[in-house]
Amino acid sequence: MVNEAKPDLASVMRLPPVDVSTGDNELDSAHVEARKHLEFYDWVLSTKGEYLGYGAEGIIYIFLFEIEPGRPDVPEWIWVIVGDVPPTYIPADDTRTPFEALDGYIGALEDWVEAARHGKSVAKLIPVNVDANPVNAEILASRLKLLDEKILPLLRH
Repeated sequence: MVNEAKPDLASVMRLPPVDVSTGDNELDSAHVEARKHLEFYDWVLSTKGEYLGYGAEGIIYIFLFEIEPGRPDVPEWIWVIVGDVPPTYIPADDTRTPFEALDGYIGALEDWVEAARHGKSVAKLIPVNVDANPVNAEILASRLKLLDEKILPLLRH
């Protein structure tokens, strides 16, 4: 069953195609990274629309993609988060705004941090591209604290 929920497009800014510069090199690089991250998955047939939800240079970028799904269980709208944080995607069926996407991202990564701190399995948690150990957990925890205290409040409407 396809979820017809749509994100709040008033909370994002439409971007030109990835091969057209916005004039902001950091944003353009993050846009390319986000698109490559999304296109890695075989359930993405094509991208129909690309939007910026939020960007903090050198810290985090939140993008929204409208895709043509390759499977019926995949939503048409996907958030992709990249930057100085583990890249990931979040289906937009339960997250309508960049605030909700980032809030969910922080929560999912906090679960990973707790598991990694205590030597528990992270296999069923959000994928993070580093070893799950206490040192990496503390590094990620400090980034999440910054996101939670400094960035997330900026996105609350």
